[in-house]
Amino acid sequence: MHEFLKTVGFSDLKSKKDLDAILRDVLDNYDTKKIVENEKHHSFVEISKEYGYDCGITVCGEYDEDGEFQMEYYHPYFTGGQITTYEDVSVERHAATESYAGGCDDLRLGITLIFYLINAADYLNARREPKELKAQPPLRLSGLARDGMILLPVRKDPEKVAKEKDSWQQKSSLLAAARDGDEDAIESLTMEDIDTYAMISRRIVHEDVLSIVDNYFMPYGLECDQYSILGEITDVSKTVNSMTGEKLWQMSILCNDVPLDICVNEKDLLGEPEVGRRFKGQIWLQGTIN
Repeated sequence: MHEFLKTVGFSDLKSKKDLDAILRDVLDNYDTKKIVENEKHHSFVEISKEYGYDCGITVCGEYDEDGEFQMEYYHPYFTGGQITTYEDVSVERHAATESYAGGCDDLRLGITLIFYLINAADYLNARREPKELKAQPPLRLSGLARDGMILLPVRKDPEKVAKEKDSWQQKSSLLAAARDGDEDAIESLTMEDIDTYAMISRRIVHEDVLSIVDNYFMPYGLECDQYSILGEITDVSKTVNSMTGEKLWQMSILCNDVPLDICVNEKDLLGEPEVGRRFKGQIWLQGTIN
């Protein structure tokens, strides 16, 4: 069973028989079905059903010569609603299945964001018409959280926040220059990292690390599309799985100035989410290319 099924409200599945019943429900009572011809002239079929607001299960496969649907794989999904970035996105097919991973260099984070593409049929369809593929398409990033906790906010000085915003803009310019091979920019970023390390070393002696580190976004584990994040909550809503009745929290998060939406099962969340508080947890990063 998929590890993140519990995130969209299926935490009590006990057997493969239970899972098969849910997948049959998706195929029989789907909300959307998309059929596209792939590069090998086979049909790629993407069938989805929502079990909560903007979240549910997608089943992918193809039709055989007799017109029977053959499932290849399935995955839970959460689309979210915020545009995260307009940076260039590259997409590559996974080796084992007709599924896709996306990559995006976001200067606000300084790392390459790797995500699981959840609208593969739309991408395949657009790829057949080159004029439909934009150079810098809007990208919506969302995350299914394995678990998480709510932290209190850090008290901020408005003047210091304004200075930090200017500092981030300067750092983004340096990162862009460093990416193009500017040695002065690389040296400046290296010195800034040394100064940051020295500051943390001084403060960690008498402060808690979560009062020093306001937010972070970093890879988690060995799978390239899973991340550990800490970010400020900017919006909160709750939805209910229509089949199981399990309650799900959906939050808009601002992490290193990068907006994304998170879905987590209420059973796996410690604390009460509110705007202004912070979310800390591990997520499976998903992306929708508009």
